[in-house]
Amino acid sequence: MLIMNEKEVAESKAVEDKVILKVQNLKKHFDMTKGLIKKTTSKVRAVDGLNFQVYEGETLGIVGESGCGKSTTGQLILGLLDATEGHIYFRDQDIAGMSQQELRKARRDLQVIFQDPYSSLNPRMTVEEIIGEPLVVHGLAKGKSLRQEVVNLMKLVGLGEHQLKRYPHEFSGGQRQRIGIARALALKPKVIVCDEAVSALDVSIQAQILNLLKKLQRELGLTYIFIAHGLPAVRHISNRIGVMYLGRMVELAGRDEIFERPLHPYTHALLDSVPIPDPRFRKEHLLIEGEIPNPSNPPSGCHFHPRCPYATDLCKQKDPAYEEILPNHFVACHYPLLNKNTNVLPS
Repeated sequence: MLIMNEKEVAESKAVEDKVILKVQNLKKHFDMTKGLIKKTTSKVRAVDGLNFQVYEGETLGIVGESGCGKSTTGQLILGLLDATEGHIYFRDQDIAGMSQQELRKARRDLQVIFQDPYSSLNPRMTVEEIIGEPLVVHGLAKGKSLRQEVVNLMKLVGLGEHQLKRYPHEFSGGQRQRIGIARALALKPKVIVCDEAVSALDVSIQAQILNLLKKLQRELGLTYIFIAHGLPAVRHISNRIGVMYLGRMVELAGRDEIFERPLHPYTHALLDSVPIPDPRFRKEHLLIEGEIPNPSNPPSGCHFHPRCPYATDLCKQKDPAYEEILPNHFVACHYPLLNKNTNVLPS
């Protein structure tokens, strides 16, 4: 159990006062059906008991293998999916319990940047119509004021007024993502969910978009939930990083803490898989075997135990508690790597 001194308690309380989003025991289970009568045969536990907080003005990165529940978590936060169980508090209002009318108002403050910068834009609409649509839907601008607001948003993301009447197919991938960002900013949101926002772009364009997001965050006071599987991008933009595995958060800590001192074996192996472009640097690889288990039939005990090189009978039988092992460093593991040299990436 973690024991904090008076100074650490005071700092922790000050940080909690800045919480803008709080997720408690969040679950999303999808029914698996069979036959003409659609009989439920099992449930896919896409998200299975998440607990975390997002602080105002920060970027929380969420990483994990494909199928771990990252994107589903983002959709739950945005109200695009109904939670099976749990709560999502945005400024003390529970999104999970809102009516459609209440959710419509809340969505002004909760926006999203999608993964694919082409399929997320209507090919039949001009850039002016795409960026201005949220303002029209919410009745916030029309006529000349709408056009001027769209022009301002385009300039904010590095696009020009001369591009107003163009269609999405006339832009490059990076420019299309800038259009998506401008659309997300239209309603002046407080929190933006970036769902694999740079994974479909070339590496050089990724850097431009990441730098743009950081610049907008400084200027507008935005809060990001940055969902991705590319660890270099997450390291570049995030203040804290949460690692998900099979619908659960297995580790959550500050960016540098995660990269320099991962405590969960899965986090260690995930970081260890990142190639280092330096032939002089050698590291000891922590290998994990097998594929991520079926979320409709997860393993007993710790979900990671079938692939963990440190697993014991306790791991197979008992689900580890998700707790604060070090100050602001949360881990769900019976045997966190406290005494191992886990600096897996060169400084």
